[in-house]
Amino acid sequence: MGIDQHALFVPVRIAILTVSDSRTIADDRSGALLVERLTKAGHILADRAIVVDDRDAIAARLEAWIDDPQVDCVISTGGTGLTGRDVTPEAFARVCEKQIEGFGELFRWLSYAKIGTSTIQSRATAGVARGTYLFALPGSTGAVQDGWDGILATQLDSRHRPCNFVELMPRLRER
Repeated sequence: MGIDQHALFVPVRIAILTVSDSRTIADDRSGALLVERLTKAGHILADRAIVVDDRDAIAARLEAWIDDPQVDCVISTGGTGLTGRDVTPEAFARVCEKQIEGFGELFRWLSYAKIGTSTIQSRATAGVARGTYLFALPGSTGAVQDGWDGILATQLDSRHRPCNFVELMPRLRER
């Protein structure tokens, strides 16, 4: 189990979406952290955007990237809490064809080790839509670190064994 150093690394084209009513590219630390982590790992930053906490705006941005053949995966940060403006999971549910239930469960399990029962306030989620992976992380830098370092760094690495998300990419559009 782990990284097979003899296997070929396949870079994933990843778009980063920050959901926030107040962030700009200049002060978006969580989005910047994701960009740094994914490029350091050898992946390709396909695009980056910030949208307000609005279900329609989030879904529209996701749909555009889902339809873009240059985007294999979207990772969002923000809007996964419980307040009235936190609507990222609802926007994801609108566009997802299949949920990846284990992602949110594993994220909260990893987060529990650091923040205890407060992790119950996270609605981190993931799914697949028309062959594109979609992952929604909370907006804090700590949550982004947990999500990338604890889950996505290995699952988006084609060399990870016994299995990974990348090896499934050619088959995601099967019917």
